[in-house]
Amino acid sequence: MRLFHLSDLHIGKRVNEFSMIEDQKYILERILDLAEKEMPDGVILAGDIYDKQIPSAEAVQVFDEFITKLAERKFPVFVISGNHDSAERLAFGGRLLNSRGIYLSPVYDGTVMKIPIADQYGTVWIHLLPFIRPAAVRRVFEDESDLITDVQSAVRAVISHMEIDPNERNILVAHQFVTGASRCESEDIQVGGLDNIDASVFEAFDYTALGHIHSPQNVGKGMVRYCGTPLKYSFSETDQEKSITVVEMEEKGTVKIRLLPLKPFRDMRKLRGTYMELTTRSFYRDMNCEDYIQVTLTDEDDVPDGLQKLRVIYPNIMQLLYDNQRTRASSQIDAVQDVEEKTELELFREFYELQNNQPMMKQQEEFAEKLIREIKE
Repeated sequence: MRLFHLSDLHIGKRVNEFSMIEDQKYILERILDLAEKEMPDGVILAGDIYDKQIPSAEAVQVFDEFITKLAERKFPVFVISGNHDSAERLAFGGRLLNSRGIYLSPVYDGTVMKIPIADQYGTVWIHLLPFIRPAAVRRVFEDESDLITDVQSAVRAVISHMEIDPNERNILVAHQFVTGASRCESEDIQVGGLDNIDASVFEAFDYTALGHIHSPQNVGKGMVRYCGTPLKYSFSETDQEKSITVVEMEEKGTVKIRLLPLKPFRDMRKLRGTYMELTTRSFYRDMNCEDYIQVTLTDEDDVPDGLQKLRVIYPNIMQLLYDNQRTRASSQIDAVQDVEEKTELELFREFYELQNNQPMMKQQEEFAEKLIREIKE
């Protein structure tokens, strides 16, 4: 069994006011090319298909063309909604599309759609769990509402009511934040860690195909994986190589993954130096100047109309920054003022997140707040 794991297409997204639609059309065509070469048994799309809950007409057309081409090539497609999607809009026409091998997760109503795929080792069940909010789960399981206090308890409740045969191979497609995953600037972050889920929640599954985090990575123990975005959507991702995660399943207990690199139409890069350095032909001669670029000028004096002048060479500059004595001094002043305006708990929370790469849990915050109060008294 071979499956493509993709997520977070964010079709229709704008980055620093630049439309990414042309780049998205290009990368979806490359995904189709790789599908024809690899011949997967299915394509998983783990949420955030669109960037907005009400996508533009153009964004809808791009996705429609993509899944139509997959259906024409007889590749089954398994789609769930993410936090950026409207579950109702994404699921529209789902029952009609099932006959074409396009499976769209319906709005969660207490049941999770599951689809069987057979191979020489038996059946693989693909469970489609759309983005979950506690309120929706409490409405479904009213008798358990007191126990559903956050996203983790909500997802645990959902999984406990799913039909999972432990003797078969099971894949869960989900769109949530798993504790310990590394985030980047292009993601939505919920304050206070209320959206955190421990990877152990997914232990019943042979592979968990996750969306929501834009950096490709495994989290926790076992096969729990974020495939990441197919394109870079922030300058914090410039050093990443985007890819398709290929999931290969054999007999029960044997799961392997490999990566298929995705080369974008325009890459995202950072340039740093003086205005004269960056405009010297020898500097940019071997570079793709059409890439999306963040420029940091180190000149002590601002360059008049610097952005427009640099765009003669680099037409797709998204950001122009300065790093010199003046900006560093200003940053230090702002940092001091920022620290002075924050409470002890806010400062400790930031320190904890910096050290542990994850937000504090509610119980940890309560303990820290009590300890700070006792020390001050």
